[in-house]
Amino acid sequence: MEHKAYWALKFLNIDEKASMEHRKIQLLELEEMRLTAYEYSRLCKEKVKTYHDKKLLKREFKLGQEVLLFNSRLKLFPGKLKSKWSGPFMIKKVRSYGAIELYDPQSQTPDRTWVINGQRLKLYHGEEFTRTHSTVHLIAH
Repeated sequence: MEHKAYWALKFLNIDEKASMEHRKIQLLELEEMRLTAYEYSRLCKEKVKTYHDKKLLKREFKLGQEVLLFNSRLKLFPGKLKSKWSGPFMIKKVRSYGAIELYDPQSQTPDRTWVINGQRLKLYHGEEFTRTHSTVHLIAH
């Protein structure tokens, strides 16, 4: 097999040593490009992480506070103008790394609690409010 390759190189008038050196240079360039891409990817990930960490809000919650819960699963309910905040709920326990254990004080089963991410909460300031519903009819002339 080597004999055929040797004659093919001779036939094409290619220097075997020069082609081997060229191939080595190509492999080194490919390795350098791979390392550069890896470094660029690492830098981009670091920038995205610092941007994301800057956007996180530092919130301090205490036991017994009333909070509102952001409901991101409103696709089940019809209507675009429905509030995305539900509650108020009471904080039963503050866990590490921002996890909060909640319970509903108006529920018939006070033992039912759930743990959620503290980033989905905001303080409830205790004012009672009534939701109004109004309809505007547009008539085309």
